[in-house]
Amino acid sequence: MSDMPRSEYPRPQFVRDDWLCLNGEWGFEIDRGDSGIHRGLLDRELKGRITVPFCPESQLSGIENHDYYNAVWYRRVAMIPAEWAGKRVLLHFQAVDYDSAVWVNGVEVGRHRGGFTPFSCDLSGVAEAGDEITIVLRARDDGQRPQPRGKQAREYGPHGAIYVRTTGIWQTVWLEPAPAIALRRPRITPDLANRRFLLEQPLSGNAAGLRLRATVSDAAGLVVSAQCAAEYDLSPRLDLPIPEERLRLWGPGAPHLYDLEIELLDTEGATVDSARSYAGMRGIAIDGRAIKINGATVFQRLVLDQGYYPDGIMTAPSDDALREDIELSLAAGFNGARLHQKVFEERFLYHADRLGYLVWGEFGDWGCRENGPIDGEHQKPGPDYITQWLECLARDYSHPSIVGWCPLNETWQSLTDRITALDDVTRGMYLATKAMDSTRPTLDTSGYSHRVPEADVYDSHDYTQDPDTFRARHAGLAAGEPYVNSADSWGLPERMAGNINWSIPYRGQPYFVSEFGGIWWNPEVKAGEDSWGYGERPRDLEEFYDRFEKLCAILLNDVNMFGYCYTQLTDILQEQNGIYKYDRGLKFDLGRIRAAQQKAAAIELADSRSS
Repeated sequence: MSDMPRSEYPRPQFVRDDWLCLNGEWGFEIDRGDSGIHRGLLDRELKGRITVPFCPESQLSGIENHDYYNAVWYRRVAMIPAEWAGKRVLLHFQAVDYDSAVWVNGVEVGRHRGGFTPFSCDLSGVAEAGDEITIVLRARDDGQRPQPRGKQAREYGPHGAIYVRTTGIWQTVWLEPAPAIALRRPRITPDLANRRFLLEQPLSGNAAGLRLRATVSDAAGLVVSAQCAAEYDLSPRLDLPIPEERLRLWGPGAPHLYDLEIELLDTEGATVDSARSYAGMRGIAIDGRAIKINGATVFQRLVLDQGYYPDGIMTAPSDDALREDIELSLAAGFNGARLHQKVFEERFLYHADRLGYLVWGEFGDWGCRENGPIDGEHQKPGPDYITQWLECLARDYSHPSIVGWCPLNETWQSLTDRITALDDVTRGMYLATKAMDSTRPTLDTSGYSHRVPEADVYDSHDYTQDPDTFRARHAGLAAGEPYVNSADSWGLPERMAGNINWSIPYRGQPYFVSEFGGIWWNPEVKAGEDSWGYGERPRDLEEFYDRFEKLCAILLNDVNMFGYCYTQLTDILQEQNGIYKYDRGLKFDLGRIRAAQQKAAAIELADSRSS
């Protein structure tokens, strides 16, 4: 598999040994009229070729066409390994944008809506071990249709903070064998207070005499093993206590991970199914306005990471590129990231787990509003938002690096006496998050229209470039009157946003400025070239450093501020406000960028004094 693009195992927290990567060359055809079914594309060879898993807009796909598509078709012949005899065959797509239909040997085997999450097709009754199969996928992706698309442009081309579209397959495609009664993705919950992991292990079915066994180990060997009957519940649970002498915590700078082996056993003790995983022991708590990790206040020095690449767009060119982005962030002095307007490849979270990198997971919800702030009744996000977000939460629940959730971003909506469609979706997204995961803090929305009173965290976005104005805006937090985004604060006329108030009142939650900075700097831009950033450009490099240092210091010195998120990690196309260039090249003296952030935060010092 070494010559195959993105050939690493795509599901690192639920690993089976047997699998077959289907990345590489596929047949491909653009179907702008979405008439492919009628024109027989299901039953014939396609006209072009594409390199999967890279989208057709990308250079790495071999196509690099940025026009609207509406629909695209893929075709691939594959051989199911004969040694998988007696098992079901599962066909996995890690992500396809946006509406997918899948046929194998002319039989429809799956449908899925949503561009960010994986889906699987069970080939039972259609194909089995030793068979040659023909896989056909149609992806519908109307570039102008209202749908969650993150930073993908609805207009013809990228502009401002909006980038190139992604259509069709953009993550790994693969085959996997599984027994008739099989393990499904586990939910692993660290319980630091009781020094244990809780394992919930969903099964595809039950049978008399089946048992579930889980074994935790580390570099020194076995830590704990436990088992229980697996015939009574579709999701049996195991308690995995960690002895005090073997307890090591996961956290920034010390990301210890335990290995976990999960086995489904029959009445004779033979293995029916097995998978490997891992887990990190860490706890997240809210203490006043502080968010604590493992009982200690950690100021979250986050960077906004959009996850775009010059040659792969939303798909990293290699697994190393995912890891290297985290290393670049750490080198600049950040300890984590908001993964912004995109559900990242799961391999990114695997590297974050290994490197002790804090992550806020986010849904790519943008795409259901017109340009500019408008009335919530006209934004019309639907129940598909909640459906797709639930899939994101199910995929990523067990990653210790995730320390918070952000289901929505910058929902612009005036606060009136009416409950709007966006109010319903905002509350639905929040409740879905808390129902799936009660262990992590959750925003109702990042910035702008806070509408859920019980949300764990409150925030604002502030791209003010003048440090004095920035300091004055945030001086009221100590008195419980933080800066809150509104139409008035953005200088927008009321006719564009109705009532100038967008949010319910702050009630004392942990608070952070979850977007700031965005300092526009690219001295290499030439006259006539497209370039964009926030506010007025610094006159020279020294002014950039002065502005960056002062903005960071204002937030670090605020004893009531639990963190910040600087915009952004890299330049992306015309948006040139990154710490690094789009190709990840250096723009600044990293020593100065790092030094500006390494001062002990006031909220951390207050915690150390009190303890």
